Amino acid sequence: MIKEFILPHGKITLPAFLPDATLGVVRAVDSADLATAHIQAVVMNTFHLMQRPGSSTVQALGGLNRMSGWEGPIITDSGGFQAYSIIRENPKDGTLSDKGISFRRQGDKRKFQLTPEKTIQLQIGYGADVVICLDDCTHVDDNVATQQQAVERTVAWARRCKAEFTRLVNEKDLHGPARPKIFAVIQGGAERSLRKQCAEQLLEIGFDGYGYGGWPLDAQGNLVADMLAYTRELVPLEYPVHALGVGHPENVAACAALGYELFDSALPTRDGRRGRMYTFTSEHGLAAGWFKYLYLNDDKHIKDNQPISGFCDCATCTTYSRGYLHHLFKINDHLFARLATIHNLRFMTRLEARLQTIYG
Repeated sequence: MIKEFILPHGKITLPAFLPDATLGVVRAVDSADLATAHIQAVVMNTFHLMQRPGSSTVQALGGLNRMSGWEGPIITDSGGFQAYSIIRENPKDGTLSDKGISFRRQGDKRKFQLTPEKTIQLQIGYGADVVICLDDCTHVDDNVATQQQAVERTVAWARRCKAEFTRLVNEKDLHGPARPKIFAVIQGGAERSLRKQCAEQLLEIGFDGYGYGGWPLDAQGNLVADMLAYTRELVPLEYPVHALGVGHPENVAACAALGYELFDSALPTRDGRRGRMYTFTSEHGLAAGWFKYLYLNDDKHIKDNQPISGFCDCATCTTYSRGYLHHLFKINDHLFARLATIHNLRFMTRLEARLQTIYG
């Protein structure tokens, strides 16, 4: 397990949680808030950015870092999962073939094309520190034939992505410290033989890191720990592996124990905006019962003068009481979303620090 990941815009100490800044922003907070919460890097999404504000606009504004005011590393997701979700829910809105993915947003007549080459071109053009290959995402319940086709397509697309990545790196002279990294995604659903096939073929092509592909939860919302563990075992420890979409604190801790180094999700920030706050039950470690929720909309907090957590050093907990935050929530003031998001982000980076102590 590697301890640091060196990127053009700085290093990431591992394990690390990265909040989702899907459309170029972590909702309700700015880049200064992210830095204050000790966030090391963020994840942005190619699928959404190519539509809003649009790739030409991102480039006109100087790339993702300059546009968003965020000076740290940025990982850009390929957009394959989002396009897959649209097509799965509304087959009339797009098609998926060996060439790539064609789709349109609901109610939008404009059609978008996302090929392996196009997604790499977009991500490099955005100035991303880590670009992710386009992959054919499946549902865990899809039959073996569908999973097999997805693995074959994912590997073929990864090969095309790597070729385009190499071409652009050479063309733009992005060598040495300026060179971004490229990750491939391991698919295979719940089939171990297919996960193994996919991992081995991607390792043969050669990438800087890998991601766990497919939804990491079962139908009951439980972490598919067995498959996550098996997939991590398929990748040599010198390569970082990203548990894509994992963001619940207990799931992050569980995946870190399995050897995963990177995590991302919109869950902590979304929970914060809805008043569900994350708290530790002790100042150090991850002993049984280490995590619990606090709901700021509960009336019991009306006159509560305590911070959200006595163990937290975030700007919210060092300045504001639960009672005041409850008031902001009830009057639906925008300040609540910012202060709650800052706390949950700082919780995640404090969890990150505990994981680094244990597994780093």
